[in-house]
Parts: sequence; C-alpha cells; structure tokens
Amino acid sequence: MGPHPAVAAIRLAVRRVLHDILNEQNPSRSAPRAPHERPPAPLVLVACSGGADSMALASALAFEAPKLGIRAGGITVDHGLQAGSDQRAAEVVQRLRRLGLDPVESVAVTVGRAGGPEAAARDARYAALDAAVERHGARAVLLGHTRDDQAETVLLGLARGSGIRSLAGMAAVSGAGGRYRRPFLHIDRQTARTACMVQSLPVWDDPHNADPAYTRSRLRHEGLPALEKALGKGVVEALARTARLSRDDADALDAWASQAEATVRDEAGRLECAKLHELPPAVRRRILRRAAIDAGAPAGSLFARHIEEVDRLITGWRGQGAINLPGRVVAQRQGGRLVIRQG
Repeated sequence: MGPHPAVAAIRLAVRRVLHDILNEQNPSRSAPRAPHERPPAPLVLVACSGGADSMALASALAFEAPKLGIRAGGITVDHGLQAGSDQRAAEVVQRLRRLGLDPVESVAVTVGRAGGPEAAARDARYAALDAAVERHGARAVLLGHTRDDQAETVLLGLARGSGIRSLAGMAAVSGAGGRYRRPFLHIDRQTARTACMVQSLPVWDDPHNADPAYTRSRLRHEGLPALEKALGKGVVEALARTARLSRDDADALDAWASQAEATVRDEAGRLECAKLHELPPAVRRRILRRAAIDAGAPAGSLFARHIEEVDRLITGWRGQGAINLPGRVVAQRQGGRLVIRQG
C-alpha cells in the first residue's frame, strides 16, 4: 500500500524540484562518468518555521533527497518577535534532525522597521537564508509557500495597483542563481497540513498568522473566505492560475523592453523621447523604471505613480519641470532627451 495521497503529493513536488536541481548542476547526467569525475553531492536546505507547510516540505525533502544522492539540511530563522521564540527555534532544529537532516541550524535575526513589520521580517529572513547558502555552500533553499499563499500574494498585488508584475505572485524559482525553490505553489495548504497529520509530525501555528494587525492575516481569514462565499470555492486556484499567466506575460514584456532599450538610446547613452514615444506604454514604462533603478532609485519604493509621472515627460510634454523620484533621483527632459540621474 502506497503513502497517503497528501504525502505522495508533497513528495512528488519535491522530487521534481530535486531532479531540476540535479539536471542544472550536470545537464549531461545521463552520460557515463568515471568514479573520480562524479561531482560532489549538492546540498539542499529547507527553510522551516515549524509550521505545517514547511514541516511537510522538510519531511518530503528528507525522504526524497537520499534517493537522489542529494544532501539535505535545514535552517530555521528566529525573528525574535515573540516571547520564547528562541526555544521554539531550538525545537524546530530538533524536529529537523529527527527527520535526518544535516546540517541543521537556527539563526537569530534582528527585524527592523523599514516597509512595515511584514516586509521587515521578510527582509531579515531572506538575508539570513542568503548567508546560510554561502556559509554551507548550498545549491538551493526550498520554501514552503503553497497555492493559498500565492493567491494571497496576487490579491495583495492587485490592491497595490502595481501592474502585471505584482499579479505574477511568487516565482517557482527565484533569487541569485535560482537559489530559492517553491515546490508547493500548486499544492493547497490543507494538503500540507494533512501530510503532517498522517505522518504524526508536530507543527507550530504562528499566532501572527491569525493576528488581524497583519494585512496578510486579515486577507487569509476575512478577505479570501468572503470571496469564496461570493464567487465559489475555485477562487484560490483561479488566482494561482492568474499568477502563472501574469508571470508569462510580464516576462515577455520584460524581454521586449530589454531588446528595445538599446534602440532608444543615442550615442551618449541618453534616452531619446521621440523613440520612446513610439513604443507601447507597457514596454516604455519598463525601460523608464529600469533607468530609474539604475540611477539609484530603490526598487521597493518606486511605484507605478512615479513611473507614470516620468512617462508624462514623454507623452504629455508641456514644458513641465523635473520629477523627483525616491532615492534622490531626478528625471527631466532636456532637448528631446530624457535624463534620469541622482539629484
């Protein structure tokens, strides 16, 4: 008798990602190799909070990795935002070790305030994970984001009104060199929880996930249930599908903008307004956004309204003055050229 369907689903998802990692490390794995030519076994870490999603992911990694000759380790990040968080992190470390993961470690971080509590915690967490990758020489870090998390991300992007890229949600592969992998983006949260239950894995439910002070928590417990009540149970799946389609569209437009950028610059590298005007708005605004970031504008602080203002220097030119952008970057039109630089 095979494993429970929920366990089979999480293991298959992880197995596929591990195969991808092996194929990327050695595209010609099928070719015979002499023993001394075998590459070292790659290390894959799982980022685990102790919650159901990441514990299910850790269990699947522990089961699948040895069969593929992959070393499996784990890391838990102690954000220090709740009393006893260090003790919970130590418990997660012990749970991961009982699964057979090695190396396993807990990393304490200091969460700042920039961008709000959720964004600050996320920044601190990813900085710690990046450092762990370098410290251990890991090939990848698996993250336990589920289809439900993806749906929430799409709705948050829609609320911000930041364009199609914000509707693309989380990528299955992201980070420097594709270090972050999200095997569960097509698996719902309940499947992960069921997988933990049938494997008798202890899980910790973070009280922040039910705290209405956090935007994502309100969306999870109030917003999405209201949408499902009004529109039916397929809302989460439809939003996740929207993310996949939006990502494909956004990637295509980004590629178009990259190719078009060289055609709208003069010999000195300045942007020519007349040539920019000829481009579709979605392509032109991508070029403008990239130019602003290259000049020093922080990507996280550069919103659609900023780019629309710069765009009007091209499409609605009436002699207006310079546009101030985040990061003390200034955009202004000079003699048919658009100049974006530090002010």
